[in-house]
Amino acid sequence: MLWATRRGCHVDRTACVWLIRRYLDGEAKFHFFADPSEAPGEAELFDVAGARLSHRGDDCSFETFLKDYGLEDPVLREIGEIVHDADLMDEKFGRPESDGLDAIVRGMQLALPDDEALTHHTDRLYDGLYAYLSRETL
Repeated sequence: MLWATRRGCHVDRTACVWLIRRYLDGEAKFHFFADPSEAPGEAELFDVAGARLSHRGDDCSFETFLKDYGLEDPVLREIGEIVHDADLMDEKFGRPESDGLDAIVRGMQLALPDDEALTHHTDRLYDGLYAYLSRETL
């Protein structure tokens, strides 16, 4: 399936890409656009104003994905809390990991040439975060 979102991915969008690849669509293709008019018509939009899979209420897009797809893994919920705090900066969950995640993703944005490269590298970051949290949660 083709998925599309805005260029300049940060914590919420990189986490959503990882979630899509690992849990929803192992064959996913992604299109990153500067303007929503550039999004292919067949693409499922995410983290875009007005899209089905975007911020909803006080949830970030990652949390919306978890709810809409019925993903109830407690480790994914924890990652959702961390992503929420890093993305919305409202300290709703008080997750200390959110500041580190934010800093690492910002650094990776500076070091990598585009969103495709960024999301492939951040996939490993979220794999590591999942493994770390699994030790403590499961």
